[in-house]
Amino acid sequence: MKIAIFSDCYLDLTGGITSSINAQKQALETLGHKVYIFSTGYPRSSSEIKKLSTQNIFQVPSCKLFFRGVTPVPRRPDIIEKWLLREHPEIKEFDIFYVHYEAGCSIAGLRLGKKLHIPTFQVMHGREDMGATNIIPFGFRTIVATLLNWFHSWFIPHEITIRRDDYLADTIAKAKMWTMMVNHANYADYVICPSHHFAKKLQHYGVKHQIHILPNGYKDSNYPSHPPLKTLHQGESLKMIWHSRLSGEKRILPFLKTLTLVADNYHLDIYGDGPDFKKAQRFARRQHLNVKFHGNTDFAKFQTTLQNSHLDILASYNFDNYPLTLVEAEAHGVPVFICDKDMQEIIPKGSFVMSSGPSPAAMTAALNDLLAHPERIEKMSQIMLKHRDEVLISSRIKELLRIFNSAISKP
Repeated sequence: MKIAIFSDCYLDLTGGITSSINAQKQALETLGHKVYIFSTGYPRSSSEIKKLSTQNIFQVPSCKLFFRGVTPVPRRPDIIEKWLLREHPEIKEFDIFYVHYEAGCSIAGLRLGKKLHIPTFQVMHGREDMGATNIIPFGFRTIVATLLNWFHSWFIPHEITIRRDDYLADTIAKAKMWTMMVNHANYADYVICPSHHFAKKLQHYGVKHQIHILPNGYKDSNYPSHPPLKTLHQGESLKMIWHSRLSGEKRILPFLKTLTLVADNYHLDIYGDGPDFKKAQRFARRQHLNVKFHGNTDFAKFQTTLQNSHLDILASYNFDNYPLTLVEAEAHGVPVFICDKDMQEIIPKGSFVMSSGPSPAAMTAALNDLLAHPERIEKMSQIMLKHRDEVLISSRIKELLRIFNSAISKP
């Protein structure tokens, strides 16, 4: 099978979408399928472009005025479509167009699939409404969301308009982002979503397709062979790890505020980067928190720390869909801390600590209760280790291929 992946979140970025695409590409290629990736990216040399092409990874036309430090910005979808047909005429013979995200490169993939009569699959990864709310400064949210919505409607028809409500679209900006997400999904031939809870939200706002549920998986080549059982004894320091983006939507600062109220017997390792990196560093330094910032580092170092941790932290609330943070924790047998009840779908029952709410006070109460009952760590780790084989991408890719083959077999 020949599969073309289109994503605006891949080259020059880290995060769940990138990790998910990498894991699926490796699994598909191991099974003998041909996979191309087309992605927006920063300006790069001809030698870098040639090196990427040996892995069948290709950078689509991107805006050169935007350099490192911001998300790469694609050219208009129609420009990308013409480039694809000119530079990669073989794409006309592909079996599947597999699209991730909702910006220029992704729009081009959907539109070109329609023109070439190739089945298009749209993966709905996350809450763009909450992303816009947390990333864009307060006074600009409605303006930016309106402009993004307007640009999107130039290339993909907006047959559904979401209005403000008392559910998830409680601001004009959020309603605009839901309008974009729903119409983008409806333009594809098929829709895939990693979680049931997000699928229900999409259907609530008007996604007409049946939504296929395909959980994110863990790369087989990174899978630890014999991760140890985690144990914590009374008086021993609780070793925690954070490996999500350091940003507003992931709520790094509320979690650091939580640590100012937690008993002193803890240590937190923070891996990754993001817009709140410096702010989080300054806060931790001022409050004398027992925290170490590692930034973006090599995977082996991060994996060793994860494997030796007692608790994996995910402090996001009403944002995440199927975060790789939880998948990685399960693969290593590490119990997790959550404060969003939707995340219970992703990890085995009994393997997590959940606070009663997203506030620092609620998170503090949950962590202090764990420190008072450290034996819970071993029980949670046992459950994680028992179920960890379920997250392997080699197991989950079978469902993706079943969905693809079903589409190809139709007239």
